[in-house]
Amino acid sequence: MTFNTAQRYIRMHIPLLSGPKMRRTSLSRNHYFVIGLFLGLVLSFYVPQDIWELVQQEECPQEAAENSLIEKFGQEFEPHLNLINKPLAAKKTVKNVIRPRYYSSELGIREKIFIGVMTTQDNINTLATAINRTTAHLVNRIKFFINAENVKTNYKLKNIVGFTDTRENLRPFHVIKYIADTYLDDYDYFLIIQDNVYVDARKLKAMLYHMSITFDLYMGTKSESSNYGSYGANDHVAAAPQRQLMEGEEGGAAAEAAAAGAGDEFRMLSDRNYCDLNAGILLSSSVIRKMRNNLDWCVRNGITNVHSINIGRCVKYSSNLPGCQEVFQGIQQRTYDLKSSVKLFKDLNLLTKDEAFRNATTIYPVTSMDDFYRLHAYFSKYHLEIVQQNSADLEQKSYRIANGTISNNILEIRWPLGVPLASAPETRHDIIMWHYMNETHIFLPNAENNVEPLSAIEADDLKKVLDITRQYAKHKFPNMIYVGIHSIYRRFDATRGMDYRIHLLLRDTGRLSALTQRGPEIKNFQIVKPLGRVEVVPSPYVTESTRIAILVPTFEHQMEEALQFINQYERTCMRNQDNTFLLMIFMYRTESASKGDNDPFKVIKTLALDLSSKYKSDGSRIAWVSVRLPQVLSESSATEDIMLSSVYGRNEILSIAVADLALPKLGLDSLVLMASNSISFKPDFLNRVRMNTIQGFQVYSPIGFMMYPCKLAGFCKECETCDVSQSTGYFDKWNYDIVSFYSRDYVQARKLIEAAVPITRSDNDIERLLTRPDKNINNVLDMFVASQLPVHILRGVEPNLRYGGAIKNFIDRQSYETKPIPKCPLETGDEVVAVGDPANAKERSSTRTTTTKDEGEHKCIHLASRKQIGYAIIRYEDKSIINK
Repeated sequence: MTFNTAQRYIRMHIPLLSGPKMRRTSLSRNHYFVIGLFLGLVLSFYVPQDIWELVQQEECPQEAAENSLIEKFGQEFEPHLNLINKPLAAKKTVKNVIRPRYYSSELGIREKIFIGVMTTQDNINTLATAINRTTAHLVNRIKFFINAENVKTNYKLKNIVGFTDTRENLRPFHVIKYIADTYLDDYDYFLIIQDNVYVDARKLKAMLYHMSITFDLYMGTKSESSNYGSYGANDHVAAAPQRQLMEGEEGGAAAEAAAAGAGDEFRMLSDRNYCDLNAGILLSSSVIRKMRNNLDWCVRNGITNVHSINIGRCVKYSSNLPGCQEVFQGIQQRTYDLKSSVKLFKDLNLLTKDEAFRNATTIYPVTSMDDFYRLHAYFSKYHLEIVQQNSADLEQKSYRIANGTISNNILEIRWPLGVPLASAPETRHDIIMWHYMNETHIFLPNAENNVEPLSAIEADDLKKVLDITRQYAKHKFPNMIYVGIHSIYRRFDATRGMDYRIHLLLRDTGRLSALTQRGPEIKNFQIVKPLGRVEVVPSPYVTESTRIAILVPTFEHQMEEALQFINQYERTCMRNQDNTFLLMIFMYRTESASKGDNDPFKVIKTLALDLSSKYKSDGSRIAWVSVRLPQVLSESSATEDIMLSSVYGRNEILSIAVADLALPKLGLDSLVLMASNSISFKPDFLNRVRMNTIQGFQVYSPIGFMMYPCKLAGFCKECETCDVSQSTGYFDKWNYDIVSFYSRDYVQARKLIEAAVPITRSDNDIERLLTRPDKNINNVLDMFVASQLPVHILRGVEPNLRYGGAIKNFIDRQSYETKPIPKCPLETGDEVVAVGDPANAKERSSTRTTTTKDEGEHKCIHLASRKQIGYAIIRYEDKSIINK
């Protein structure tokens, strides 16, 4: 017991000790203190010493519990969770957010106009076809709605919707329901017309782009009394059978009102604020949505065969609009009613003088196909004249600006007018360089070459530019004559076009020229070849789930590369269950054994069988096809051929032979990827192959990244996992080994050039390719280009596809400390022999394939970039100076 405890004890019981007669003021505070101190000292002698341990345990229960657990379980105590009767998983599963495939779906971007044409079976091949030919290509979508008991009837017109319910009064509601269920979220406006209405679609779309879609729209021409006919007097007879279909008080009231006859006619005459369907009714998507929500009411109250009334009632009830809107946001949809006495074939010239006719969006009624075509021809010419007039006005304005009417500093206009400025570089690496050139060569065209000859297309383009420049110089400086070219610079900007800067040497021929005897002057001219309007080419829809058949040709000296490729294929494709199939093409020499222990490809075949058995349940396997090369191609590969980037060496024509012999093992609808055994790739590359290769539309040839052989020359440090950069390699655009296509497209293209390049149907036909008539076709991509098959050919850089495995393995097997670096065979002379020994070239003159030195240099593997070679030369010269 502490002092405070004793004091509280005394204060609580002191009245009992003092007695009833003791006065409260007889004891002071000092007395209380003395008495408490005395009792505390007395009690302290009787309290046991173990009580302090109990007090400490009461004051620190957590520490006491920990000490007891340590005594029970030891120092290494691990807590255990009690999960009895507790859920092991979350009660609410987290839902993954599924985003739409297209931005337009997520952002709610819709097309502008949908046209629905109410026609009949008899008019499908006449009036409806005329509307389709004159309007369909100018609007986003058009559909034709008919009542058809047999919807399977074959019509030449394909965009037809048939309704088996032939009740005429319900026909517009079938159209509204179909539109709302199918196209409500895809279009902003819906125009409903009959099959005798001509629509000036260009004017209609221009009008809609000036209107806000945020408001309800029920637009057209208000109906006149005569348009309803004798609805109140006659239609109650036709409406009588409908009473059985009506439900509720509103339906009964409507039926009774229809039977009233003259009374209903009076009521209808007092409510004529409906849009006339004969002129066309324009509805916004919001109104269509509200009509769909109240479609039951509209059906019950649609008791007349006058569609304008049924649609108008439904719109009024659903959207609370006051009626037909002839003018909306200051814009009027003008219509023109052709009188029955008007004959377009003779009165069209008179009608064109009428402003109301020229400004009309819809014209009705048009009773013949020829009248549709006459109207369309006139309005097409009318809009063309407007465009030409606007172009002439813009041209005059540009001339006035160019003449200095308005300062260019104010307008911020740069030459030439109408052409965008050059793209501003974000970093120093994005600066577009000017290339110096002359009439035959271009200097420093890329990071690998110092000078290159102009291609035939580039030379022809430059010739045309020089001719135009000389003509302009003669016109601009009539007293000067052309002497020659001083310099030419060229730059290509993908957002602007091709820019030329040409410096011409001109000499003055005036009277004082002989006295002054001055040399030729340099005149600077700038020429721009702007790009045309860039368009997105529409392409068929493809998916990333297509199966790819990968063809890998392998020669006997490429065993190491083939094994590495198969191991990589297992890691990348087979383990990840990628939908691929590997077909190895074994290229045997003439004397090599194809079976038994002497088979040079025995190791690869064994590995292929083991992997196919291992991944059999996943449907992934490896197969092979054996090809026997002719004697002329069976010689040992020269050491220098390793310096060529192609897996076929100097015989790229073998790629066509490989495709001819391997494709019969695959189906005509197979997606084929012709690959090389010296490449490495990632799964993203295969997905790009699937997306960019489209049957009957496109062939894909990726431009892979060639890694520098750093160990060979020592200009760089080897790094296989680094990102693509100038210091590690370059994109080899002259390597065409990798190409993907569909088998059917290949077969069609191959038949078109069979006369120039014979088809290889067996191993014995390979030698015929070497004596082919057309020596310009050397690979599969050349074959597609020469065939002129109507398919696109897409080439693009692919950072996930890399070359360089063969040269790396060759360097690892050799030592170049004492022997010279092998030279590329295509750099040794102006003309080289593609097959066999050059010493025996005369014996095989019929089987040679020649290439010029300039063309061959592109197919050689580059050792390093120009920058790295320059640094190496500088370091070497520095050492030589120090040694001196």
